[in-house]
Amino acid sequence: MTLAVLGPRGTFSCELAEKIKEADEEILLCSTIHDVFVSVTENQIRGIVPVENSEAGGVGETLDGLMQTDCKITAEYYMPIRHFFASEYGFDEIEVVYTHPQSHEQACEFLRSLRDISIIHTSSNSQSAKEAKKALNSAAVTTESAAKLYNLPLLKKDIQNSQNNITRFLEISSGIILPDKPDKCSIVIIPKENRPGLLYGILEIFAKNGINLTRIESRPSKEGIGRYVFFIDFETDRGWQDMVKNLKKITGIKELGCYKNRSLTE
Repeated sequence: MTLAVLGPRGTFSCELAEKIKEADEEILLCSTIHDVFVSVTENQIRGIVPVENSEAGGVGETLDGLMQTDCKITAEYYMPIRHFFASEYGFDEIEVVYTHPQSHEQACEFLRSLRDISIIHTSSNSQSAKEAKKALNSAAVTTESAAKLYNLPLLKKDIQNSQNNITRFLEISSGIILPDKPDKCSIVIIPKENRPGLLYGILEIFAKNGINLTRIESRPSKEGIGRYVFFIDFETDRGWQDMVKNLKKITGIKELGCYKNRSLTE
């Protein structure tokens, strides 16, 4: 068995995979989130992808993958995120900081406090540590595991803007798996037309059925300026199946899966 995640080793995705993988399951490290979706689809395995962060919001590449592939969500995980500032140089020697764009946003307050530095974005937190290890007068915003992997001293711990920084991850599969009594479902609303009151009518159906929305996010449909799709997560309160049927009468829908929330201790 194989579990596909965003690599290389030292990423938050990899840290989560190590905690939740089954005893006989190997971890497949992918270069991009897109590659995780491709691996899940082609190899009939499961994968782990980040979907949103409490500071930086939604992860566009994951939302695109859910929209463009047939992968289904089979579980969700919430992981506390801690960022570390690592370097072989002192603060007064550092001229360049390597960071992943999401990590940059999540630790922007600390980075703004540094003067006269250049910031270079990387593909992952692990890559940030790797680059900082090679470059002169450089540092990385990275994970603790990546700093250890590349033998980078930790200059400062917990540099994230909020001590309640959390990333939500999704487990995806190439098949449809409907658990008994799912906690939540995810759908994409794909409007068939652009007319006044459409979004109001969609949300009204949730309200009339007493269904609690936990998240709604718009995303360009890639069909022209001003055209959007809407990613919606909702709790599976009584009557949610009938609610989905009613939604389909007024708009296009892609069902992304119904699933349980799994703690990291399971």
